Amino acid sequence: MKLLKLSLLSTLVSLCLVSTYSVAQDAEDGINVSGTLRANYSYKEYSESAKDKSGDLTFEMASIKFNGKLDDWGLASEYRFYDGWETLRYGYVFYDYSPEWQIQFGINQVPFGNPGFISNSFWFGVPYYLGFEDDYDAGVKTIYSSNGWGTELAFYKNAEYGASRNERYSTDLYTGTVNGTEYYNEETNQLNIRQTYEMEYEGGKTVVGGSFEVGQIYNSNTGNNGDRYAIALHLDSSYNGWNLQLQAMQYEYDAADSLDDNKIAVSAYAWQYEIASKAQAYSVNVAKTFTTSWGSVKVYNDFGLVTPDVDNDDYDNSYQNVTGVALSSGPTYTMIDFITGKNMYASTLDNGHIGLPEIGDSWDYRINVNFGYYF
Repeated sequence: MKLLKLSLLSTLVSLCLVSTYSVAQDAEDGINVSGTLRANYSYKEYSESAKDKSGDLTFEMASIKFNGKLDDWGLASEYRFYDGWETLRYGYVFYDYSPEWQIQFGINQVPFGNPGFISNSFWFGVPYYLGFEDDYDAGVKTIYSSNGWGTELAFYKNAEYGASRNERYSTDLYTGTVNGTEYYNEETNQLNIRQTYEMEYEGGKTVVGGSFEVGQIYNSNTGNNGDRYAIALHLDSSYNGWNLQLQAMQYEYDAADSLDDNKIAVSAYAWQYEIASKAQAYSVNVAKTFTTSWGSVKVYNDFGLVTPDVDNDDYDNSYQNVTGVALSSGPTYTMIDFITGKNMYASTLDNGHIGLPEIGDSWDYRINVNFGYYF
């Protein structure tokens, strides 16, 4: 099986490489094939093994993308291969009903929060780890855009994979055991709406908007349904190379027949962890992009805060700050990030959760460098 996967990966990467030499034919067919190869260096200040080895350099990801359009119909998909696992990031067909209207069917991006990302770094912002940044689910979405106004309305039947699978790109509710607690939660019957308005001016533009999400939580053990919601206000403003992103959001997961109403389990990137079942999350990101003779340099700082809003007073705030620089030159894109965290999943010692009672009382840091080649 492992050899089969390696063979498949080799075939797909070769296909991507070949596609770079057949752009003219792709354009005629209406389908473009592209891909990504990435390597990653990481150094954890709080890991003795990382200190002993001065960090680790590993293969991070390879992907293949298909994008194209024939008449008013089109498709978009991306499949990713990580170290030891693989996943579909998105895959959908779309129909352009008119210049203002598009409808998408399949696994597409959930319209919630700042359009695109609420982060500049490889590390994402705190909403990603809660399930609210660059999330993809299975359903149908309509998009309207005219005179600066943008409206997205979507219905998702469920997440892109079953709830017991943690090998996924997006963060979704998890079914399984986490830290001794058994969870049986599945996302189902979700509605999303995002409204934005874009103001253009000399030197840049500003996009302001609001998002709302509501859905059910199915308990596969008892057959009962709980509910969930999230709401956000967001701003993305740019001027002469400067960029400011602001977002404030609140979410609540009210699972049926829960063993502990204060927390819930989610999974992403081949792992599972717990988050506070109700909280507010705030993002403040600043970036400056410089144009050079060989490409561009973007310097940024992304700050995120999660404040739990549960009945247990022992639950603590979670913090994440990422200071970094992104270097773009030709087909390469490199992100160098200095990540500091407190009581935050993936960036602090012994605290593999978000918003739960803190173990210890310290800020930890790690360094991450991601090297990408895009073709």
